[in-house]
Amino acid sequence: MVQTIMSIKVRYFASLKETIGKSEDEVSGERTLSVSDVWRLANQSTELPENILAAVNMDYVGLDTNVNDGDEVAFFPPVTGG
Repeated sequence: MVQTIMSIKVRYFASLKETIGKSEDEVSGERTLSVSDVWRLANQSTELPENILAAVNMDYVGLDTNVNDGDEVAFFPPVTGG
């Protein structure tokens, strides 16, 4: 069986962009990846922040949501206000 390589575009917004030091990235994998797996592959030295929001193809999702080849995963800091 031939294993295909998935390519996932990763985007960071607001304060995450400054924390990570980039606005986008790209990761690839040979197996099924969840949103949290994508974070770990793209940011090996930075822990996944608590209460982070994530979206796949502009739809908010949970961190355990699986992604597909060609998907865009976006990470947002938690919304604060008052």
